[in-house]
Amino acid sequence: MAKEALLIIDMSNDFVADSGSLTAGAAAQQIVPYIVNLAKQALADKQVVAVCMDTHQPNDDHFREWPPHNVEGTWGHQLYGELGLWFDSVQGDPNVWFVPKESYNAFYQTGLANKLRGCGVDTVHITGVCTDICDFMTAAGAYDEGFKTVAHRRGCATFTDHHDTFLHQMTVCFHTEVVD
Repeated sequence: MAKEALLIIDMSNDFVADSGSLTAGAAAQQIVPYIVNLAKQALADKQVVAVCMDTHQPNDDHFREWPPHNVEGTWGHQLYGELGLWFDSVQGDPNVWFVPKESYNAFYQTGLANKLRGCGVDTVHITGVCTDICDFMTAAGAYDEGFKTVAHRRGCATFTDHHDTFLHQMTVCFHTEVVD
């Protein structure tokens, strides 16, 4: 039987907290309860939940384009608020995975696609930040790897005004189903 997976993209302190170095701020904070509820439901349904986290080293070349953020082992790299509490409470659950990523696309050089296929997953649900960067690129990666994609409008956020535009582009480019 086919399974589904919930992908929680980049919901770190640096991307969500008011004092985060690349924060989407209130927009990202507002989606946290929705994502936590999806994660709890996914686990209750014996589905996979993958926390896909932008992960950098202190002198990463990525910081030529962006301010330093999500440096491994720092406060900024930790899951934000209620998501962090949820994650701590489910440690050891074999259906909860932490997937560090160095690219905008959670499938790029992470082994995520093979791991999901190994569990029989055929559909991925995309949540997190930012709609127009990592969520979009992860939808592209999932599509390229042959997964059906579902983006959650109430579970994605960004720091720009391009949220709806990029959700629409996901439907056009990757046949993503967008749900509210």
